[in-house]
Amino acid sequence: MVYGRVARRRVFYVPGYDPVPARRYREIYRREGAAQARISGYDIALKPRHATGGPYGWHVSATIEGAEVEAEVDILAWSDIVRDSMARGVFATYLQLARTAWTYAQSGAFRRLMRLRRGPVLAALYPVGMLLVQLAIAIAAGIALASHAAPVLPWEAAALAGLAVTALILQAFQRLDRRLYAHYLMHDYAFTARHGGEIPPELDERLVSFREAIAAALKSDVDEVLVVGHSSGAHLAVSVLAELIRRGEVPNTGPALSLLTLGHVVPMVSFLPRAWQLRDDLHYLASRRELAWVDVTAPGDACAFALCDPVAVSGVCPKEKYWPLVVSAAFSQTLSRSRWRRLRWRFFRLHFQYLHAFDTPGDYDYFQITAGPKTLGSRFAGRPPSRSRIERSVSPYTSRAA
Repeated sequence: MVYGRVARRRVFYVPGYDPVPARRYREIYRREGAAQARISGYDIALKPRHATGGPYGWHVSATIEGAEVEAEVDILAWSDIVRDSMARGVFATYLQLARTAWTYAQSGAFRRLMRLRRGPVLAALYPVGMLLVQLAIAIAAGIALASHAAPVLPWEAAALAGLAVTALILQAFQRLDRRLYAHYLMHDYAFTARHGGEIPPELDERLVSFREAIAAALKSDVDEVLVVGHSSGAHLAVSVLAELIRRGEVPNTGPALSLLTLGHVVPMVSFLPRAWQLRDDLHYLASRRELAWVDVTAPGDACAFALCDPVAVSGVCPKEKYWPLVVSAAFSQTLSRSRWRRLRWRFFRLHFQYLHAFDTPGDYDYFQITAGPKTLGSRFAGRPPSRSRIERSVSPYTSRAA
């Protein structure tokens, strides 16, 4: 079932590369859901869910379009894997910088990504530039101190003092990263590039548990199972659902299966030489009738590949392609002028706008999609794709898993 009405829904949210606890997403949903309800004239309420040993989540009760809907929201978390990947010293971060830059440059992926969308590529260059500036400042300070100390200290002691100052300044910059995001973003891109586009083993194991949780929900008495993948969580959700369908774990008479991808960065992975499995998953899922897949981005989101069809730009379109439906959240139109002015240059915050309230929401309303009375397929039935979408094949690699 793809189209229909919903009284009970199960939502699985797959975060991007984010080290924060899952409860942060509950707070965003609570605060922004209440704000959207006031704007749009419906009722939505959250309550905690008793611990069950499964994923962290909460219960949603809503009255939208005159219909009462109950939804269970689960966070398919991998923040512990993110934190482990970030638990490296400052010098290891610079080693990651060199390896990641080399991976994207020598593979040809960087040049092709620039031809696709410059915004997310420039965002990827930000941590490189910022970390190099920090290194230059630290080295300059170290050399200056060593030069002043050289006349009064043995050269070995002066050099050690300069090195110590360099290290202390770099560590100070690392402590400021909650404001600068340079180390965080470098870890993000390094995690993607570490295996040349292959899913790291520790994350691959986690995706199995994600698939099992979704498969169990498809056997339950709900009307829709909705999987939401945000940022790098988008390509993880694609891989999970592709494997779910391959294994025949979608019942013919079960709930509607829906996939909503938000602010995707798929080309950062699929353009790498060893992303065979992801390219195969994109190719496979694009032709499946077992689900509805809607991809939402916005040109105002400089961290996402806005309006880029993730299947088409990766060069893996099947002969019969049904998905995804590519639509725009159109931040400049759906946010008030004052809010748009406040957020326009806050790139990281805008990358999360998909999970927030809109002043004049159009087709895209995160809370109606997750707690409203229509399935994702029904809500977007007949909706044409964005005319500004990009579908040309740009990836330097199009080979798929055997």
